[in-house]
Amino acid sequence: MTHRIGVVTFPGSLDDRDAQRAIRIAGAEPVALWHADHDLQGVDAIVLPGGFSYGDYLRAGAIAARAPIMTEVISAANAGMPVLGICNGFQMLTEAHLLPGGLIRNEKGNFIRRDQGLIVESTDTAWSNAFTQGQEIIIPLKNGEGGFIASNEELDRLEGEGRVVFRYSGVNPNGSMRDIAGISNAAGNVVGLMPHPEHAVEPGFGPDTADAMRSGTDGLAFFTSALTALLAV
Repeated sequence: MTHRIGVVTFPGSLDDRDAQRAIRIAGAEPVALWHADHDLQGVDAIVLPGGFSYGDYLRAGAIAARAPIMTEVISAANAGMPVLGICNGFQMLTEAHLLPGGLIRNEKGNFIRRDQGLIVESTDTAWSNAFTQGQEIIIPLKNGEGGFIASNEELDRLEGEGRVVFRYSGVNPNGSMRDIAGISNAAGNVVGLMPHPEHAVEPGFGPDTADAMRSGTDGLAFFTSALTALLAV
């Protein structure tokens, strides 16, 4: 059985085709979904891709979080469907209240593009189970509003419940509180992160790593994790 993973395209999405390709490489069938529809087309999981939906007007991800298809995405996520929000998709998840906190302008006010080191803090999610806890990976990052913020109480809750999934390693590129790069919901089926795993799924086309055998492919485990989670259902 081939699992089907939907990728929602919004006006201003940039990385939807890249996400579809990553899904295909991982062994699943990518399904293109449209922001204005109310039909998830029977997919098994969903990716909200990066970009600048609606030109980041109002707040990054704020308008997209109220798009017609997000009604179905929210219902599916609350019912346990795996949902991954990448960069702008992470912003949508916080705006839709599927994840806590918010994303603000980078600390130094600049758009940042770099190969970013991450530490895997949790493997107990639908999108991180193929990693090992404490593993260091390198994933491309590109954002202007990537600073994760939350109240100290919320941060303590995320830490205490093991819901910090990825943390910046070496350099905190955007001023995110507690070096947080990605978090999950309490159930672990919804994950949001700022770096772009879909740009690190093919040897020779992603960031260099210390391990030549996995050079450029650290992002692939995000998508194979989802397949593992779906097979376990």
